Amino acid sequence: MLNLIELRITGIQVAYYIVCKRQLWFFSNKIQMEEFSEDVLIGKIISEETFKREKFKELSIENLKIDYIKIKDEIIVNEVKKSRKLEESHIWQVKYYIFRLKKLGLPCYRGIIHYPKLFKKLEVEYKESDSPKIEEALLKIDEIIKQEKPPEVINKPYCRKCSYFELCYI
Repeated sequence: MLNLIELRITGIQVAYYIVCKRQLWFFSNKIQMEEFSEDVLIGKIISEETFKREKFKELSIENLKIDYIKIKDEIIVNEVKKSRKLEESHIWQVKYYIFRLKKLGLPCYRGIIHYPKLFKKLEVEYKESDSPKIEEALLKIDEIIKQEKPPEVINKPYCRKCSYFELCYI
């Protein structure tokens, strides 16, 4: 059953699960407000304008969309982000991509999160102990998505910048 769940769950859903279960529910139930968010638009522009020369950019594998990969002795997942504010969600998104690539039999053990505006990058190392955590998160994500109503508002400082803010605070 987990394989079927994996084929439905995207990297952004894993990131939303870390940040906000309500945001995850809205997004997964086709209530997608990202196109109205200036921050999301800026993030897309940064991603598109950075690393233009990369050969394997915006790579789609099954239901995943990875910013780009590098192929050396192994595959290195690379994600481009606007800021480090939600870094934990970025880390788990990259780990999820690695998890899925490994399940396809591809040699992938690490990733890099790039923060071009900050001139910083973060190396993400995948450990075998991450697999059970990801599998548990996938089951919980599936449960949240199937709920009849969205989870409660979490009321965190970063909510004000969220593209779903109006849906939560009306």
